[in-house]
Amino acid sequence: MRKLVVGTFVTVDGVMQGPGGPDEDRDGEFEHGGWTVPYWDELMGQTMDEQMKQGEALLLGRKTYEIFAAYWPHVGDEDPAAAKLNSMPKYVASRTLEALDWNNTTLLQGDVAEEVGKLKAQPGADIQVTGSSNLIQTLLKHDLVDEFVIWTFPVVLGTGKRLFGDGTVPAGLELVDTKSSTTGVTINTYRKAGEVQVGSFALEQ
Repeated sequence: MRKLVVGTFVTVDGVMQGPGGPDEDRDGEFEHGGWTVPYWDELMGQTMDEQMKQGEALLLGRKTYEIFAAYWPHVGDEDPAAAKLNSMPKYVASRTLEALDWNNTTLLQGDVAEEVGKLKAQPGADIQVTGSSNLIQTLLKHDLVDEFVIWTFPVVLGTGKRLFGDGTVPAGLELVDTKSSTTGVTINTYRKAGEVQVGSFALEQ
């Protein structure tokens, strides 16, 4: 059975919308697109390369697919990241897309949660999810995510789409790896660790 790994960039207040550029996602009149760009350093680039090597397939929502498909096929396979992304199997969850021009891409038909469950049941390495904020909400509501790689940037935006929205299934998490960039970005890897554990600091009577 394959793990489903969500890798995402978030602000300190949990916003994940439009990290890569001003016009990436303007839903809700979002005006802060591109908030990750000033913080990139060498460690972050190395970490991204390592994560990509671990994945065997990519799962994307429509918007992220369109952004990736407009960019990566034109970079050239002499770039290791482009070569990996262009060749690996890609699955897209969308009710509106008709043409999938990017090499080795499959449109998920029918119920997304059910189709993702079938993909996870197959043998193989990790399925990675990048961006795809709307798709992630569906995955969270159906408890399909096994691991999170959360890149937290030292920015507060106040508005925008957040990683953990309403309907997320409560769960305990285990921190299994952490890194810090020279620019203050923390990269934390969490795995599911059962149910939420609770207690009380109240004094016993």
